[in-house]
Amino acid sequence: MESSTNSLDDASADGSAESAERASLMETRLQAQEDEITLLKASLADALRRIRLHDRLLPVLKQQLVAVNPAAAGLINQVCCHEGETLSPSLGVEDGLLLCGGSQSSRNVAGRTNGHTAGSPPAEPRPTTAERATQTEASEGGRYPKPNAAQGRADLSEVALPQRAKLHRAPTVEDEDDDEEDLEDDEEAAEQDKELSWMPSVEEPLQASAVVGLRDGSRSPEEADDKNLGPSSSAASPVRQEPKKPLIRRNSEKLGNVKRQLKRLDKKAASSASLLTRSPSLENRAKELVASAGSPGSRRATYSQGQSIKMFIRGRPITMYIPSNIQNYEDLKMEPPSERLELDWVYGYRGRDCRANLYFLPTGEALYFIACVVVLYHINKRTQRHYRRHTDCVRCLALHPDKVRIASGQTSGVDKDGKPLQPCVHIWDSATLVTLQQIGLGTFQRGVASVAFSTMDPGLFLCVIDDSNEHMLSVWDCARGSKQAEVKTTNETVFAVDFHPGDSGNIITCGKSHVYFWTLNAGQFTKKQGIFGKYKKPKYIQCFVFSLTGEVLTGDSEGNILTWGKSAADIRTLGKGAKETFQIMRQTRAHEGSVFTLCALQGGALLSGGSKDRKIIRWSADLAPEHECEIPEKFGAVRTVADIDGEELLVGTTRNAILRGTFSTGFVAIVQGHVDEMWGLATHPSANNFLSCGHDRQVCLWDTEEHALQWSVTLEEYGLCADFCPNGSVVSVGLSTGRWVVLDLLTAEVIFESVDGNEQHSVMRYSPDGSCLAVGSHDNFIYIYNVTENGRRYTRFGRCNGHSSFITHLDWSKDGKYIMSNSGDYEILYWDIAAGCKLLRNRFESKDREWASYTCVLGFHVMGVWLEGSDGTDINALCRSHSESMVAVADDFCKVHLFQYPCPKLKAPSHKYEGHGSHVTNVRFTHSDSHLLSMGGKDTCILQWRVLRGGTGNSPEPVLASQ
Repeated sequence: MESSTNSLDDASADGSAESAERASLMETRLQAQEDEITLLKASLADALRRIRLHDRLLPVLKQQLVAVNPAAAGLINQVCCHEGETLSPSLGVEDGLLLCGGSQSSRNVAGRTNGHTAGSPPAEPRPTTAERATQTEASEGGRYPKPNAAQGRADLSEVALPQRAKLHRAPTVEDEDDDEEDLEDDEEAAEQDKELSWMPSVEEPLQASAVVGLRDGSRSPEEADDKNLGPSSSAASPVRQEPKKPLIRRNSEKLGNVKRQLKRLDKKAASSASLLTRSPSLENRAKELVASAGSPGSRRATYSQGQSIKMFIRGRPITMYIPSNIQNYEDLKMEPPSERLELDWVYGYRGRDCRANLYFLPTGEALYFIACVVVLYHINKRTQRHYRRHTDCVRCLALHPDKVRIASGQTSGVDKDGKPLQPCVHIWDSATLVTLQQIGLGTFQRGVASVAFSTMDPGLFLCVIDDSNEHMLSVWDCARGSKQAEVKTTNETVFAVDFHPGDSGNIITCGKSHVYFWTLNAGQFTKKQGIFGKYKKPKYIQCFVFSLTGEVLTGDSEGNILTWGKSAADIRTLGKGAKETFQIMRQTRAHEGSVFTLCALQGGALLSGGSKDRKIIRWSADLAPEHECEIPEKFGAVRTVADIDGEELLVGTTRNAILRGTFSTGFVAIVQGHVDEMWGLATHPSANNFLSCGHDRQVCLWDTEEHALQWSVTLEEYGLCADFCPNGSVVSVGLSTGRWVVLDLLTAEVIFESVDGNEQHSVMRYSPDGSCLAVGSHDNFIYIYNVTENGRRYTRFGRCNGHSSFITHLDWSKDGKYIMSNSGDYEILYWDIAAGCKLLRNRFESKDREWASYTCVLGFHVMGVWLEGSDGTDINALCRSHSESMVAVADDFCKVHLFQYPCPKLKAPSHKYEGHGSHVTNVRFTHSDSHLLSMGGKDTCILQWRVLRGGTGNSPEPVLASQ
């Protein structure tokens, strides 16, 4: 950020930001495509594994039958495939059954010898399952006899249906052990053939109709086990009277061996595992994929009655167990919470990469913007009002000559579906905050860079420069909202535009290496370029104003103030026919580095603000310096200056601060904020304070009542997470290098520091009694520390090892003995800290545990907050209120949602609030639940929301999570 402050090329920051946004969008789409391919590969691998399983099972069963009864070989060949016929899809080996009897090919068994029909060629070999899948199978309604209801059922359920039952059975507690076995090395799959051995055993004859009876679904395998399955005594099927064919049934001892051997077949085949080429973060995810898990980016759920519910994110199944106090999950009704939010305060100012965005109104209010909000801050009463009609980040402002109407332009941005939002200019009343006109919706490209009202008319027209490659200049009728004229300016960056105060037909633009003088006549523009002549041509013309005599004064990147005027054309230079030109009449050395801003005062005096020297200089009408003042280095360079009363000034800086003061008394900050992306947010356990930290390496403590910064500390690395000790005397901050520090709240000094790993920390969380601190890291570990001496001494207690991806969120139980954690691969794990950081493998036992806080984004109680079609990264943070009645959610689409708590059903309704211009990175309730704080990422904005009880807030109608 320091480099951009001192850089002469401010426009490059804008271009790089736009390029970064487009690159980020393309990366997101590419990642979605890669995930879709990955899921398809996983589904294909699963299908191949099942095909191989069935192909292995059939020969083994056939071999067993033949070993016991050689005459059965011919029967099997004729039943399964005779004269090219394929097995009916409704009665196939895929169901784990060999169906005999009722087929024309099975008649006259007495006439068969050695498996062949007398006088006929041998039957063709039966095709494999994979081959059968490619053949067209015709359904024949009466091909097989229908069993009578009184017929017995064969006890083959344990042999024939183990795989099918496991694939379609709802998950239970015992499934967790099976899931863990599935994570074993695929080498066991290669040993299946060696371990699989079928021994001859004593077998009993079984009626064919009894086997077919297994397929009607009227009795479960468990019920079948309880029956004494002997030869059936019921009548033959009325559909087709056929001789009953003897089948064989294994005794119970052999069934036990079959179960153990088939359990080994449930491993992932080595051949299918080789198809799963994916990144390490997705490697473990594929092991839990099930059939029809949903497309990448989808979110759906399946319900296991009375026990668990399974949600899918990017094809990854996430099992969550239903607490005991919920008797019927299906009867739960989701309602939006009775509480609502109202925007109370906006922390921050966008001076880093915008210019001419600070004005002083006659009402005593400072006018500026950050994120999607235009702020009207009363500098004496210290109150704020907010204009919130923009759908994306505001980029420019203009004040009407009547000092009441405001024009504000926004950037384009994209919505949650990746579709571009159309930029526009809003003209609104600063007294009532009512939008009067919307200009250029669907006309501007990428965004609005600069706007200005005409002053001669006064204020009948508005000129706009957009962010397209050609930087289109357009003039609009403010009353009608219609475009009067349009022209391409230049492919170079344009910084400012304005009407000449004496003639609304003359417009000036400036930017990279140019200053243009435009004349508008009968809807057509003519352009004249300023001639630098003998003066050095600067790289940038940063700003301009008009003198009382109508001359144009520009500030450039060389630190000069240039005075422009009309003069006769030099025929020797410009050739014959050349008319008057605009040339430099005077050059005044003003600042070291760029002149970022010029402000004309009443009486002809001039104010200028410098970049590198951070000076504000007052000039007389003839550009003689009168006063100067240097602002503190911590506030950065001067970005813009606004006059209050001729003596007192407002100064916007490049480090996102607004200063108030005079040349004699100096300047103090009345608005401050972060200057880079923010992630860390924590609220004090008993006071009205919160702490923020981000990529600017600043750690800031704020007062929610005074709306002021209490102190700020600059660290060596940037902070990403923070948490207050329950006693409120210290706060811990996790940094980007594996280091973490503890700060004293009174002195803001570092009183302890430690290093765990060499990757960034993503979550810090104290236990409810303050005796332990958990540090979640991107190295997949959770480090546990004992805390003594009121949070001033820390000793390592243990480390939680079990996650296969980086830690994202964690919470302590109310008794301080357990931790619930989430990771980057959508995993929910539970830990017994008192038992030595032991991983609790039976997650079912944690379903009724109470949690001191709830910030984990994955869990049964917050499952309903996920949007329809979520890809797992759409929710950055959430926070349950201390009253446990509502939960706030920070999403990736610049929105803050408020749900009821608990929120365990999908598509739960919520209250939705806008204001951020970037992904919302964090949310936290204050200790009394009176306010909610939300933190933007790139917009460097912190919004403070007042929680209103009984639905009296300014929220729109409740929206579903799918919206």
